[in-house]
Amino acid sequence: MMVKNRILSQKINQLLEMFPVVAIVGSRQCGKSTLVQALRPDWKYYDLERPDDFQLISSDPIGFFDRRKENTIIDEAQQFPELFQVLRGVIDEDREASGRYLLTGSSSPEIVKGLTESLAGRIATVELWPFKTVEFYDKPLPAIYRIITKKKVDIREFTDLKPGLTLNQVYEQWFKGGYPEPRIKGSRFAKFHGLWMDEYFSDYIRRDIQRLFPRINPQVFRLFIQTLSFHSGNIINQSDIARALEVSSVTAKSYLEILHDTFIWRNLRSYDRNKLKKIQKASKGFFRDQGILHHLLKINDLDSLLIHPTAGTSFEAFVIEEIIRGIQCMLEPGIDFHYYRTRDKSEIDLIVEAPFGLIPIEIKLGHKISKRDLFALNNFLKDTQTPFGILVNNSEKIELLNDKIFQIPATCF
Repeated sequence: MMVKNRILSQKINQLLEMFPVVAIVGSRQCGKSTLVQALRPDWKYYDLERPDDFQLISSDPIGFFDRRKENTIIDEAQQFPELFQVLRGVIDEDREASGRYLLTGSSSPEIVKGLTESLAGRIATVELWPFKTVEFYDKPLPAIYRIITKKKVDIREFTDLKPGLTLNQVYEQWFKGGYPEPRIKGSRFAKFHGLWMDEYFSDYIRRDIQRLFPRINPQVFRLFIQTLSFHSGNIINQSDIARALEVSSVTAKSYLEILHDTFIWRNLRSYDRNKLKKIQKASKGFFRDQGILHHLLKINDLDSLLIHPTAGTSFEAFVIEEIIRGIQCMLEPGIDFHYYRTRDKSEIDLIVEAPFGLIPIEIKLGHKISKRDLFALNNFLKDTQTPFGILVNNSEKIELLNDKIFQIPATCF
């Protein structure tokens, strides 16, 4: 399969200069193994899903690390959580040495706990995702991320932005999603994308969910995923979903957390720091890859998607993920992502909260903008004294809509 450059590579290389260990976590089949081997092709590589490598490390982890004190990749590290404690001792023997180990893991309670408890202060963790649109089309990271992550943004710089993508490329990525294998191989075999998606969920439930949560009912969990597809992009009422599936609210909450922790679903928390308004506190959620959502909803082509009731919320989720992925490529700490909705239903799709400032972003599928589309942004900017806001849509040009709000095409992200 064709190997494409991943924009996160530069950030990972920078982190390896600062930390002894860098861990790359993300959903199954998003390209972690391919990335680490491309980044350090001369390092020794071990895959804990291969029985021989698992036995080699698990039977004598102290002996293994005595032999492998640096230049080592351990793939699917969640398969043997005990290695984190041993690795801590190895790191502490020489805390000044950086760039010694690369770990990967499909997210699980074991790897999250191991990274945060055993290796705190010794490790940098990076989330890899399916292809960002510019990655699939072999484009560089768009300039807008450099602009918005400055501490003092000169909004005049927005007018100099140039789209790096075509609208057709944005639509195709939105419809098909970004998982590497179906995107690349699917261009040669028309049926491959759908067949891959069918197998992906079977593999995900069989290899990840049933191993991590042996008491879970796989049939109910699969039905929960299917049911959730009808709620993606909306504020989630767990009680309603639980009632529809005839499970408890506790079970529904647990399933939702599992999907979030394994990078299939994103729970987007409410931004509640505006003291001037009554805020909706419930989380909003959506599938992180819209190709998965469209497969679950049996949407088979772009024309069908564009007239489907979920088109607007699906496009919003797609752009939110594109923006989050772009910002995560920057070497910036302390960034949080929220949505915003007041009790009077004034809503903003994405709030970026970071040391460099607060950025409200509204997303629209269409090309034209009405005054009503700017209502929530204008109020938020006034209430919070935020310097600027962004409206993303499918227009062809960048335009200053008023003194604080820029219209920026999705092709610029």
